[in-house]
Amino acid sequence: MKKRTRSILDELNRISESRNTEHFLETTGSNLIESAVNLLNVIQNHYPEETAIELERRFINSIRNGDSKKFKVGIKKVLDDKNNS
Repeated sequence: MKKRTRSILDELNRISESRNTEHFLETTGSNLIESAVNLLNVIQNHYPEETAIELERRFINSIRNGDSKKFKVGIKKVLDDKNNS
């Protein structure tokens, strides 16, 4: 009987873990998307159109390639250009 009890408890834990994972994915995904949309809005509102398009492109490519360096380089380039003007 103990073996059967453990099996039922294990199954209940697996269900809970599965639900938590789904909830985690949904919540985290929604939060990331909202943050990305807010960042893109900030970029559009604070930079000239040409610069904003370039930063948006770098941002999306950084996500696609899993490499944040491209976006950091873009921001640094914009700031350097702004300081040199």
